[in-house]
Amino acid sequence: MADQSSGGNKIAILAGPLAAVAIMLFYHPDPAHPEIGYTLAIAAWMAIWWISEAVALAITSLLPVALFPLLGIMDGQTVSAAYFNHVIFLFIGGFLIALAMQRWNLHKRIALNILVLTGTGKSKLLLGFMLATALLSMWMSNTATAMLIVPILLSVLTEIEPNPDKKRSFSVGVLLGVAYSASIGGVMTLVGTPPNLSFLRIYQVMFPQAPQITFLQWMLFAVPAGILLLAAAFMLLYFRYARGSKTKAVKDLPIKAMKADLGPMSREEKIVLVGFILMAICWITRSDLEIGATTIHGWASLFGKPAFINDGTVAIAVSLPLFMIPVKGQARQKVMDWETASQLPWDIILLFGGGFALANGFRDSGLSLWIGTQLQGLSGLHPIILILIISLLVTFLTELTSNTAVTEMILPVLAGMAIATKMHPLLLMLPATLSASMAFMLPAGTPPNAIIFGTKRVSIREMASTGIWLNLIGAVIITAVVYFIGSAVFNITPGEFPGWAQPTD
Repeated sequence: MADQSSGGNKIAILAGPLAAVAIMLFYHPDPAHPEIGYTLAIAAWMAIWWISEAVALAITSLLPVALFPLLGIMDGQTVSAAYFNHVIFLFIGGFLIALAMQRWNLHKRIALNILVLTGTGKSKLLLGFMLATALLSMWMSNTATAMLIVPILLSVLTEIEPNPDKKRSFSVGVLLGVAYSASIGGVMTLVGTPPNLSFLRIYQVMFPQAPQITFLQWMLFAVPAGILLLAAAFMLLYFRYARGSKTKAVKDLPIKAMKADLGPMSREEKIVLVGFILMAICWITRSDLEIGATTIHGWASLFGKPAFINDGTVAIAVSLPLFMIPVKGQARQKVMDWETASQLPWDIILLFGGGFALANGFRDSGLSLWIGTQLQGLSGLHPIILILIISLLVTFLTELTSNTAVTEMILPVLAGMAIATKMHPLLLMLPATLSASMAFMLPAGTPPNAIIFGTKRVSIREMASTGIWLNLIGAVIITAVVYFIGSAVFNITPGEFPGWAQPTD
């Protein structure tokens, strides 16, 4: 096995650059603009390495730094600047708060309190763990959320099903519920999952004149989608695994005991909780909210230049004081320290940067517009059909590779397609972004799936046979939410092409 894996890895490593060289030598999309072909070649190279993971995702993400300047696509200063921007700092600040929550066990207290409220009957237990996971995943990475919830869940399941029946076991349903909820919860906020942040930055790169998408706007659009998806996942899992299962509902599970073991809330937990709530409130209330003819001003308007303040500013401003507030009785130790902060996923940060650099290359070289022109034939389809096709395509594509990598590759293409077909860009980019988090079939589809599979209580067959239904249902829900709710929230008029999306010479 090791030799086969090693051989496959060598083939994948060679396939990337060979594909790039072949495109540059034998395929010239626009001979008058060779940089279009060069960008396509680098995109193919990155796609092959991202999909195969022949080398670390973060290393693949650095290819534009070396190759874009050498091939005359972008200058070194511009491409380097793409790797650090306000979206990156939004992610860093949000993750610092998440790490602080983990350090002081605030995440456990939140999860257990939710479970105490929901109860422990089979349907209530399933719903409780799904809600706890989804709510945490709105603010933390879905990977971290799944890793935090699963140990709590396993201790509960051990009490219910010490020797679970592998066939349609209730344990399988609850574990899948946690995996699905971690992915679904992430789509509901801009910081919940990497594809959302990738979308935000790529959208700004491709359409610099477009109105800013605020944290509140995204939630008004994505929370209804998340609620519908959670409801669909709950119904699917309940009827498939909970109803009629032999598992007995145990009223006195160790949840209350586990909560008692945590003891009273510590001063440090309270400080982190205040920071967590403050950051969420500041994100939601930063920008002005227009309701008809009435405008409710956000707090940023109190400053001289509110346009200078973004969600990245808030994330860093709220997380920095945690490094200054001392732990009770230990003045030299702070609520947050660098040892904990160093656990930041720098590989994901570089992956973001590589995607942003690639998006810049797509736009500046003209590749996105060229690809979009080739797809003009789809413009005759009704927008609902087109949205559904995109949702299904991305949903099943992300089963095989990183959801962030899929987003980074496909969003610039869809932006170019929108320009070429004179469609509102958000009608194409929003469904792709949400669908990138809808991998429910395979362990490799998303880290929460892999974590659940690692418990050895769920088989690939069970995950795939259940997940395919949620994949299909999810595509339909996303299509409806984008077309109806998205149109209202983002002022989209199907059939109208916004002036800010017009390409500038």
